[in-house]
Amino acid sequence: MKKLVMSIALAGALLVAPTVSEATVKMGDRGASVTELQQTLASKGHNSASNVDGVFGPMTLRSVQSYQRSTGISSPAGNFFGVAGPATLSSLGLSSSGSSTSTASSSTSSSTSKSTAVAGTSTTSSNSGVISTARSLVGSPYVWGGTSPRGFDCSGFIQYAFAQNGKSIPRTVSQMWSAGSSVSSPSTGDLVFFETRSGPSHAGIYIGGNQFIHSGSSTGVTISSLSNPYWSKTYMGAKRL
Repeated sequence: MKKLVMSIALAGALLVAPTVSEATVKMGDRGASVTELQQTLASKGHNSASNVDGVFGPMTLRSVQSYQRSTGISSPAGNFFGVAGPATLSSLGLSSSGSSTSTASSSTSSSTSKSTAVAGTSTTSSNSGVISTARSLVGSPYVWGGTSPRGFDCSGFIQYAFAQNGKSIPRTVSQMWSAGSSVSSPSTGDLVFFETRSGPSHAGIYIGGNQFIHSGSSTGVTISSLSNPYWSKTYMGAKRL
C-alpha cells in the first residue's frame, strides 16, 4: 500500500512540475529582457556595446543570428533563426521566462518614460523613444520611396521613427521643412536639413554630439557627423516638429 501511495504521489509531482517556458525574445520586443540579451551577446563578441538599448531591432537580429550560427543552434534554414528562444537563452545563461519583455505594438512606456542625455543634451520622453527607434534601425537598406525596415528613403525613415512613437509627421522632406519651427541650433530629436539638390532635399534626426541619424542613398540608415565636409557644406538648418 505504501508503495502504491508513493507511486501516485510521484506521478502527481511529475504532472504539476513546471516546464521550461516557451517565451522568446524576438524582433520588435522591448524591455529588460532585450537589454540583458544585448549585453550578454556583446560580452561574447556578437553585439556592439553601443547597441544596448532594450529594443530588438535589425542590429540585435543580426547579433542573435551570428551567435546562433557560431554555436550551431540555428541557421538561415531554421524556423527560429534570429529568434532568441529557450535554446538560445539557455545557451547564453539567461532565463527563458521572458516575463519582462513586451512587444513593440504594446506600450512603449518602459523605453520612453525616462528622459535620457545624449552628449550632454537632455531629451523629452517622446524624443527619447524616437531616437531609440531610429538607432534600432541602423543598417536598414536605402530604398527609394521606402517606408519600412525592409528599406527606407530619408523621409520615410524619419516618418517611420516618429510614427512608432505616436507622432504623425509629413511624408516628404520639403513638407517637413515647411511644417517645422526653425531653431538656431538643434536639440536631440530635432530634424536637420540639407540642400543636396535645389531646396531641402535630405534630412535626418539630430541625436546630439553634432551627430544625426539618417537614411543615406549610399549607406542606408547610418549615423553621420554634421562636421563631415559634405554635410557641413549642404547643411540648411534645423527644425522642430
